[in-house]
Amino acid sequence: MSIRHPGHRWPSLILLGLCLGYAITTVIALPHLFTLPILGLWLALAWGFRWGAPKQARAPDKVWPWSLFPLALWWLCIYVTNSYGRVDLSAILFHFQAGVTDHGGTGRILYAIVHTLVGLLMLAAFTWLVRVDHRWRLLEKVLVMFLLAFNPLLFGITRQGAAIVAEDDSWLDRRYVPPAIEKAPANPPNLILLYLESIEGTYADEARFGDVYDDLEALGQRGLVFHGVRQIENTGWTMGGMIASQCGAPLMPAGLMHDNQFEPLHHVVPGVNCLGDLLDSQGYRQMFMGGASLKFAGKGLFYQDHGFDRMLGREQLEKRLEDPEYVNSWGINDDSLLDMAVAEIRQLARKPGPFAFVGLTLSGHPPYGYPAQSCYDRQGEFDGVNILYSVQCSAFLARRFIERLEAEGLLENTLVVVASDHLSMKNSAWQRLIEGPRENTLMMFGNGLPQGVIQREASTVDTLPTLLEAMGFTIPSHRAGLGASLLSQAQTLVERHGLEGFNARLLAENALQQRLWKQADDMPPPTTAQNDTARD
Repeated sequence: MSIRHPGHRWPSLILLGLCLGYAITTVIALPHLFTLPILGLWLALAWGFRWGAPKQARAPDKVWPWSLFPLALWWLCIYVTNSYGRVDLSAILFHFQAGVTDHGGTGRILYAIVHTLVGLLMLAAFTWLVRVDHRWRLLEKVLVMFLLAFNPLLFGITRQGAAIVAEDDSWLDRRYVPPAIEKAPANPPNLILLYLESIEGTYADEARFGDVYDDLEALGQRGLVFHGVRQIENTGWTMGGMIASQCGAPLMPAGLMHDNQFEPLHHVVPGVNCLGDLLDSQGYRQMFMGGASLKFAGKGLFYQDHGFDRMLGREQLEKRLEDPEYVNSWGINDDSLLDMAVAEIRQLARKPGPFAFVGLTLSGHPPYGYPAQSCYDRQGEFDGVNILYSVQCSAFLARRFIERLEAEGLLENTLVVVASDHLSMKNSAWQRLIEGPRENTLMMFGNGLPQGVIQREASTVDTLPTLLEAMGFTIPSHRAGLGASLLSQAQTLVERHGLEGFNARLLAENALQQRLWKQADDMPPPTTAQNDTARD
């Protein structure tokens, strides 16, 4: 069949128009319904200019377009952007090194397969157009430059490389204050730190989201609620958010700074002291508990490296379920997880000395969430898509968890911190989320904290010094890492330099990255015994 067969023209042009519309609506965050008018405009241009059927046609040329590879890279970026809201190269690099085994994103495999197949058809259609229309053979050489210059993935790589030759690549490192405790209270409080997966404070806006955040607002009335906690670069995923809030520094991946950058990580940010290290030095017994696998993204390694005695994840907790089938693709459902957490905290409280418990939920994980059976019983049927159902579920379970601990007297001499691990990635309420400024959830109560609201321009690196001072510890100049205590008058870096200024400095930083990972190549990998992190 001839390459110029008329049956090829309009199917190819329609496919290209659909792909173009899908790409544009994804990049500029428009509803995908706008793909149709973009398709209509594309087909009108194709008809007017006779694309694929020029009046003065030249002989077809069986060339391979220069822009095939740039188009494929863009199609990859479209997949990442549509899945997560943006291309975050740091997150990609970190997960590449820390490992993505036992992840819960299996539900997106079909989407990835379909996306790949459509991409291949798109490349075939574009190749046909270039071969049969000599005008596109000229135009696509210009298109190559455009595609390469504005590709978010290549732009991220360029920014990473720019840090190596930046004029001032130690600006943040000079402002880094090694986390330390100068003085401890006479009766150190226990700590319960609960991370709510992707449950950002933006959901408190009832005009946009209704009453889904009400249970968390009720918890906040017990103590201090912090507004204005923004998200800086390298903190937009779970490990990035936990490390920022516990170490006072963004998670800058080891990358090329790591001598064995193509091997899995054996240690996570070993060059800095974090919350667990500080509390370990004060005699705290510490445990981490989360419904997902400890192997995913280095969670188990991080807590093992930084003073925690016990870590419980999916592998350990599944054995305790009455119904072994009651799990989701990521792991343990939150009602089961928090029931087990109450039992663990009960055991911690029976032993002498202070303890620290860190928990991580799953209900709010985008794009749709993983609501638990307890929420079905309370909220009714879940349509499988509405993330706000899952947000409300997560808020309810968090409140019920705290109220159960209080009813059992387990919150005496205890500071409770409830926080989002990071802002949500792309979900079914994305258009409403990005309508205005966004902020993380952060609230603290107990240990004598007053009730109130603190409005400060801050970021999650300010959580560590704030938490330490809320526990009654004295820290150097009210600072820890890059953070400043929000209970003090010390200025945060966001207040002093703005969010964009902070991010610009972060992207040019090299010295702080070296500090985070400076011991990684000298430390041996964990032994089998060390990897046995759960000891029931």
